[in-house]
Amino acid sequence: MKHSFKTISLLSLSILFFSCNSTKKVKDDKTNAVTEKYWKLIEIRGQKVTADNFAKEPYLILKSTDNRVNGNGGCNSFSGEYELQKESNRIAFFKIASTRMACIKPTVEEAFFQVLETADNYVVNNDTLQLNKARMAPIAKFVAVYLK
Repeated sequence: MKHSFKTISLLSLSILFFSCNSTKKVKDDKTNAVTEKYWKLIEIRGQKVTADNFAKEPYLILKSTDNRVNGNGGCNSFSGEYELQKESNRIAFFKIASTRMACIKPTVEEAFFQVLETADNYVVNNDTLQLNKARMAPIAKFVAVYLK
């Protein structure tokens, strides 16, 4: 009797432990789908972004540890804060600050910074991130770039 009580107790604790861990893993996987990646801007307001549109490659990185965002708008570096609501795919950027270098080449920078001000939700599909405003068409698309 004593032996079966220990066995049942250990089994119950194991199930509880593993079910808690699997829930956390799912949440972490959803977070990892967006954060800690180099997201290269490939389209803004329906227009393809090419090397003709920037002096430096426009990108963003969402850091999960401190909810910071940093990147480049096409000429100037920027940083700020973001908030994610993973359950509803909501996103908000705030306190965005950038360097103010003079850029000779025309860039997508102004449109990129406007996207960060207005985006309120996101969609991740494989290695593509879309930033959206309400239910409108994507206002920006990014592709994940992996270092080798």
